[in-house]
Amino acid sequence: MKVRNNYDECLTNVACSIRKYFDLDYHHQTIKEIDELLEKKQPKNVVLLLFDGLGSMILDKALDENSFFRKNKVKDITSVFPATTTAATNSVKTGLNPSEHCWLGWNTYIKKINQTITLFLNSEKGKNEKSVEFNEIFAEYEPDFITNLINEAGKYEGIEISDYGDVSYQDTDDMISIIQHQCEYGGKKYMYVYDPQPDSVIHCYGPYSSQAKKEIVLRNEKIEKMCEELTDTVVIILADHGHIQVDNIYLKDYPDVYNLLERTTSIEQRAVSFKIIEGKHDLFVERFNHHFAEYFSLYSKEEIIKSKIFGDGCIHENFQYAIGDFIAIADNSNKCLLTEGDFPMYSHHAGYTDEEIYVPLIIIDRV
Repeated sequence: MKVRNNYDECLTNVACSIRKYFDLDYHHQTIKEIDELLEKKQPKNVVLLLFDGLGSMILDKALDENSFFRKNKVKDITSVFPATTTAATNSVKTGLNPSEHCWLGWNTYIKKINQTITLFLNSEKGKNEKSVEFNEIFAEYEPDFITNLINEAGKYEGIEISDYGDVSYQDTDDMISIIQHQCEYGGKKYMYVYDPQPDSVIHCYGPYSSQAKKEIVLRNEKIEKMCEELTDTVVIILADHGHIQVDNIYLKDYPDVYNLLERTTSIEQRAVSFKIIEGKHDLFVERFNHHFAEYFSLYSKEEIIKSKIFGDGCIHENFQYAIGDFIAIADNSNKCLLTEGDFPMYSHHAGYTDEEIYVPLIIIDRV
């Protein structure tokens, strides 16, 4: 297996640069361009603004080369594996690789409660109600976020601006107003800001749709105006992943494969984890490859662990269970593989194409 994520220049490394500047320990490489700017300018405010789904190829096709975002793009870096919001945003928020925080994908198997959990919804895959069992252990499964660690250390301030963080917002204008207000007062401060667009639109209409372009152009214009008014601030703009228009395959249509599963599939539709009935592993490999080798590369648990495709570090105790017996990766196709509880999308991510794994690193110096 060839690991295409550069775990010396990925989202985790951006977060480690943030940890470094705010005097937190860090255990992975940092990003040279960020380190040098922060060290030289010593900004009071560091704002990390993450636009969900704004991969490098999407950005380059939506905006011309003289646009604000593209003019300030330092380079392209890789997401983590899999290139999906659950894994990637947790790496950005922690400075840990997916193997360390173990928020591997939209649906992740949790050994301690023997459930496959839709992590952002706190529910068992395919069910609407919250998982009582997962809620009981949520505090121990949730990783330590950089914003919280900064506050706990007491020297500086950390704040998350998102629907899931410390301060929520109504729309892009409200988000910008909050950022500006936060930058105006207090001492040295880190802000992590999450915007669910253009991902929400892209899932429905596609990565190169007029609807997606509208959202990207809007943000390019509004963030440019925001930055013109900021002082003593460095703004870092990222995406968690890109996108690819997909075709959906339903595993139940292949009962010779589906009936070998011990539990439902997990992680993602383009990075699919399988737990197989004992004694049926060889048969599963044979049948899976018969049907899907054209679209997915199938790797054993041992190959996955050896490859370090989820990154290295202090491996989470749940990791070896969460990856299952096999993982199928869509590395040269646009296919998704769905089972019960999965939602079909027009466009998706988490596979291993350039469209999905490369994200822009944009840095604006307003010091």
